[in-house]
Parts: sequence; structure tokens; C-alpha cells
Amino acid sequence: MNFPKGLFRAPARFLMALLFILSGVSKLTSVAQTQQYMEAYGVPGVLIWPAAALEITGGTMVLTGTFTTPISVVLSAWCLLTAAIFHRDLKDQTQMIMFLKNMAMAGGFLVLAESAIEAWSPTVATGKQDESTESRRLSPLKRSEPGSYGGSAEYDK
Repeated sequence: MNFPKGLFRAPARFLMALLFILSGVSKLTSVAQTQQYMEAYGVPGVLIWPAAALEITGGTMVLTGTFTTPISVVLSAWCLLTAAIFHRDLKDQTQMIMFLKNMAMAGGFLVLAESAIEAWSPTVATGKQDESTESRRLSPLKRSEPGSYGGSAEYDK
């Protein structure tokens, strides 16, 4: 089945951004409870402010497609960091689910970061592959020995 390239980017952005925006807003609407939770894990409660700012700003940037690659990498790291700090008790099923959710989100952000790079490539913008794009895509074997890899003849040109 062939889908148009980029068909799922907007819904993916929305779903991933929604979690971060709502989480950041939640921190701001329940400051005392969130600070208490953070401090229970050894994280200074004052860090609620940069955490909320990162989540709201980062989520908004993902939603709007602003600096998608760098913010996706940052949010991926944030997911890994928060999983390591707040979801370490893997014997507790809820914590295991939250840990795995963070891992999945981290992976999703890395895929989003890569797809954002691809979306701005000359190949996608023009529908044509230039020589440099083609040579980066093909392995050294494919570039140096036409016909020796058993692939499509279009790469032998």
C-alpha cells in the first residue's frame, strides 16, 4: 500500500505535542503537588518552572513544525531523562508502563527528527534526486560497482 509521503506527519506531531503541552500546563496548574512529587525523587521543586517551559514550548514547536529536528532531539532526551528519574520501579506495573511510554516517545521523537530533515531535502522539495543526494543514499558498494549488488538498474546509471 502506498501512502503519500508525509501523510502522517501532522497527526503524529499533534499527538506527540499534545502530551507535552498538557503535561506542562498541568505542572503550572498544580505547582505544589508537582513540586512535592519531584522532591520525592530527589529533584529540586524549583525545577518545575524550566520543566513546564520546556514541555509547553517544546510541544508547541513540535506542533507548529518550528525547529523540528533540534527540539525533537531535546524532547527525546527529556523522555529518557524523566524515565530514568521518575519511572525506575519496574516491578510496579504502572511505572513499567510509564517507563515504556517514555521510551516509545523518545523513539518517536528521533523518527520525527529524521523525517523533518528529509522533509527539507531537495529530493522531497523538487521530486528530483541530485547527484549528491543519490551518492549519500547508496552504499559504497552500490556506487563503486554498478550491477554488482543485484538491485534495480536505475542505480547503475
